Amino acid sequence: MSYKLIDAHSHLWLKQDTWVDGRRVLSLKNGRSIFLDEEVQMLPPFMVDGVNSAEVFLSNMDYAQVAGAVVVQELIDGCQNDYLADVQRRYADRFFCMGMAFSEAEARAVSDAGLRGIAVPGHRVHESLLSLMPMFKMMEQRGMVLSMCLADDETQIGQMREVIQECRQLRVAIGHFGMVTTPSFRSQVMLAREGEHVMIESGGITWLYNSEFYPFPSAVRSILDAASWVGMDRLMWGSDYPRTITAITYRMSYDFISKSAELSDGDKALFLGGNAERFYGFGSLPELPYIKNMSE
Repeated sequence: MSYKLIDAHSHLWLKQDTWVDGRRVLSLKNGRSIFLDEEVQMLPPFMVDGVNSAEVFLSNMDYAQVAGAVVVQELIDGCQNDYLADVQRRYADRFFCMGMAFSEAEARAVSDAGLRGIAVPGHRVHESLLSLMPMFKMMEQRGMVLSMCLADDETQIGQMREVIQECRQLRVAIGHFGMVTTPSFRSQVMLAREGEHVMIESGGITWLYNSEFYPFPSAVRSILDAASWVGMDRLMWGSDYPRTITAITYRMSYDFISKSAELSDGDKALFLGGNAERFYGFGSLPELPYIKNMSE
């Protein structure tokens, strides 16, 4: 069975050049970056100029038969609002791009620029998430989507629950699959029970299970656990491209699910794209043919 594939958690940037809590993040060459004062392999080494562009991602998407992708943001990459607004204009049929904002005024500017949601790296926000309530209410009124990554403990669970209850029509996607390998996993996933427009996406799940590596059997079991708590219709696949493809290929970020005998074809169809198509409102997506590898 073939599945419509939509990636609910990815990143793009022209250049990393920022500071986070006094520590440096800066693109170097050959896919490397200074990340919080340490040199790391941020991108695959063939991305020699440090540019993580929409065009390279589209090439990966076409090869892996991924029809659409949601592009979120993180403080560690610096604000990419201008670039992502341009990407949204040029590739509206393939991308759902999120802006970065931390106030109602900034969020209005993001919306006016054509970006369709706001990504909040909550795990890097030091004040209460409730301080952002005016922004969340404005997003609800404008029909924007909130992408939220939470801290890996219980600190922000109650705050996020209050946001969901206060903004009943706000569409919310909880990222990093609720920090699946930490004690807050179940509490984060259960936030999907607090409102009818709350989803859980798996961006970063292969990073969190990196020590186990492909085919990530514990990740599959965690997906099944989450489905038993809130239903498979609340879960979405996300790759966390491009950082995760320093360890695995882009196709591997989902085919450990599509090839698993633990999930039904119906569950795979929902998780890998059906839920994201409905939640984000993707329109006419391309049918991408399988291109055989030369080595096959």
